[in-house]
Amino acid sequence: MTTGSTQRTPLHALHVAAGARMVEFAGWEMPVQYTGVLDEHEAVRTRCGLFDVSHMGEVAVSGPQALPFLQHVTCNDVAKLVPGRIQYSALMTAAGTFVDDLLVYCLEEERGFLVVVNAGNAAKDLSVLQTAARSFEVEVEDHSARYALLAVQGPRALPVVSALAAADLRDLRYYGFVRTDVDGVPCLVSRTGYTGEDGFELYAPPQAAERLWRALLAAGAAHGIKPAGLAARDTLRLEACMALYGNDIDETTTVLEADLGWIVKLDKGAFVGREVLARQKAEGVSRRLVAFETGGRAVARHGYPARVEGEEAGVVTSGTFSPTLKKNVGLAYLPAAHAVPGTRFEVEIRGRGEPATVVAKPFYKREK
Repeated sequence: MTTGSTQRTPLHALHVAAGARMVEFAGWEMPVQYTGVLDEHEAVRTRCGLFDVSHMGEVAVSGPQALPFLQHVTCNDVAKLVPGRIQYSALMTAAGTFVDDLLVYCLEEERGFLVVVNAGNAAKDLSVLQTAARSFEVEVEDHSARYALLAVQGPRALPVVSALAAADLRDLRYYGFVRTDVDGVPCLVSRTGYTGEDGFELYAPPQAAERLWRALLAAGAAHGIKPAGLAARDTLRLEACMALYGNDIDETTTVLEADLGWIVKLDKGAFVGREVLARQKAEGVSRRLVAFETGGRAVARHGYPARVEGEEAGVVTSGTFSPTLKKNVGLAYLPAAHAVPGTRFEVEIRGRGEPATVVAKPFYKREK
């Protein structure tokens, strides 16, 4: 649905009825919180949370050259995917930087791939993909309107979704997916998420979204499920050191600078941005995205300067109070020579230098 220039997900009415505080985000009216970020964050870490992420974009890629096309425009090795598996990757610029970060779903052989992109980049990504597709025998179609997307996240996510799913989800691997009915609704169910917890994302017909939302809340009642908004989603992903486009990564940051070298497969052959990344791999990057902690009460926020030995040397990209760790944490770009755990530096917060220390990633890692 669209109201003026702001879009609404199929679950908008349920969010309002539940008393959610709604905000504009990436052109969408979205719930930022229901009962409060700390309460929702704790629910996901210890029990289960339910998110509406229907604002994400979905692009279908099919045709005889779907695989070589995706190999060309992304940095990971799509050839390693088999049907039912998913890959985290980046849509590349010639400078080795991010058009966007995304997920590539390998569908049944004859049906190609589904590429899931960030809401704020959906129109840009579609344009980049369709322009690049002119050189390949491939079809690139916007399928975003075909899906509502619900995320069930937390240590109790499996019993909640399993109570409604026709398929047995116990053996579904991380970054795998199946097609199955959930409460009678045909869904694509993936074991993915953006919280650092176990969980599932359910791609469903928009007209069935309300039914599915209610069914998940009912099935999760005994497990302490709570609806959760964008604020908790942000604190959860930051504790897990998952990058946020527009903050931690963008068209000015290369994939190697973002410390995401594990998704760069230089040996797969030519792809957009490969030359720059190969040179950085050989010579080393000049800066790197690091995790840090501060000891004071002030929170380092996006855009705050980072100083090493009194000189401005980088910038904070994300920062928050960690509800799980009970300390202030953040991500920042620092010179590569200082991007090692134990390095001390300062973040300028309202004109004052706040001591900070580089630490190992992630801040939080769930027990397997």
